[in-house]
Amino acid sequence: MSFPLLTATAVLPAIGAIATAAVPAKRRTAAKWLALLVSLGTLALAIVIAVRFDPGGDRYQLTESRSWIAEFGVRYELGVDGIGVALIALTALLMPFIILAGWHDADPLETGSRRWRPTQGFFALILAVEAMVIISFAATDVFLFYIFFEAMLIPMYFLIGGFGDRAHEHGEKAASTQRSYAAVKFLLYNLAGGLIMLAAVIGLYVVAGNFSLQEIAAARANGTLDMATNTERWLFLGFFFAFAVKAPLWPLHTWLPNAMGEATAPVAVLITAVVDKVGTFAMLRFCLQLFPEASKWATPAILVLALISIVYGALLAVGQRDMKRLIAYASISHFGFIIMGIFAMTSQGQSGATLYMVNHGISTAALLLVAGFLITRRGSRLIADYGGVQKVAPVLAGTFLIGGLATLSLPGLAPFVSEFLVLVGTFTRYPVIGIIATFGIVLAALYVLVLYQRTMTGPVKPEVATMPDLRVREIAVVAPLVVLLVFLGVYPKPLTDIVNPAVEKTMSDVQKKDPQPEVEAAK
Repeated sequence: MSFPLLTATAVLPAIGAIATAAVPAKRRTAAKWLALLVSLGTLALAIVIAVRFDPGGDRYQLTESRSWIAEFGVRYELGVDGIGVALIALTALLMPFIILAGWHDADPLETGSRRWRPTQGFFALILAVEAMVIISFAATDVFLFYIFFEAMLIPMYFLIGGFGDRAHEHGEKAASTQRSYAAVKFLLYNLAGGLIMLAAVIGLYVVAGNFSLQEIAAARANGTLDMATNTERWLFLGFFFAFAVKAPLWPLHTWLPNAMGEATAPVAVLITAVVDKVGTFAMLRFCLQLFPEASKWATPAILVLALISIVYGALLAVGQRDMKRLIAYASISHFGFIIMGIFAMTSQGQSGATLYMVNHGISTAALLLVAGFLITRRGSRLIADYGGVQKVAPVLAGTFLIGGLATLSLPGLAPFVSEFLVLVGTFTRYPVIGIIATFGIVLAALYVLVLYQRTMTGPVKPEVATMPDLRVREIAVVAPLVVLLVFLGVYPKPLTDIVNPAVEKTMSDVQKKDPQPEVEAAK
């Protein structure tokens, strides 16, 4: 029997979470180092997964299958395609940086308050989320996926509500109220989506007789499982609604600005760069494979919603006063591009969407973590409270600029390739949608450059005059992300080689081919 590599990659952070939580209260530093070492070990296993994965081999590799709840046909089934490999690698890559960036976020307050922030619990919850996300990216049993899709809400609820941002303009009492509101809103939105999905999961079992993604998809493909049109559409909507909440897609997005605004910067990265990717990933893996005809039926409406997300998110980002809420609305716009690429039903669009998931995770992490360092120094999230930072902290300002330029998809940085492929893939089939979506790029340039201008340039405000530049630990967080943004911007081939075969199989599931050029090349 081969080594269960996927299980090990998820179990290691799960065990690490338990061990970190068990560290004695006075050994906070030991808990931090333990969590960091566990995250690095998980990254090493993720690298092994990427190395062992053969893009030209079977669709699902490193598979594991064991009976779990035999009476209901539930199995512990894992397997990864190229898309899953890329997102597991993204998750494992970001975790050490999230932990390093949050090194002091859960330390006891030094203002004389007796309020205790349990350091061990903070890092244990982060590792627990990592374990659940990895299982979600690897699960090929629908019921197994659903369990972890919902279970990750629990540690995220406590990370948002219990370990919020200390920089709040109205004091600690108001901050506590806002954190609680954001955490409850996050939980209720996602639980509502999950409950609707549960009904769809049960309906799928009634129709198919099992929960195996591979068996159901194969039966759909060879015609042995024929769903009634209305049944397939209702089941698709049940799954898609839950994934659209998680993604988040307009108008189900309103929990995200609250959650990201009130969470610490590392937890905000965990939300938008890791957890939210489960929603867009699931659209590719479950919606398109299990319900191909319903996916094509719903495509026009979904593209319109994605387009609204792109423009609406960008417009609201332009008008934000709060730095973290600006990045949250920018992410809503970016997720609109990802969903548009998925449902454009072209190989360029879906490849671009998958690359966008990875590149958005890296670029958002870079920008948001540097913003978090900035906010920690000044004690304010308001853009108006900054000015002239580049004169007193040039390294911080420079990395902030690179993160911002990546967010607006500057050519030469990783997100440009993703956005270009999404737009090309959408334009070839839906030219009007593709043209309007480019407006989001213009708005992105506006909100990023205005943000940089207002915070980093101009006269030095007295409150930032003594602001220190990035420290060694903070440079260790940001520098690798900047290197990755440049490397994948000029050489995305390592990612495309892994992703493209999986995209081709997804296109085959929905029986779609790329549109042929209308103008023949000159002979």
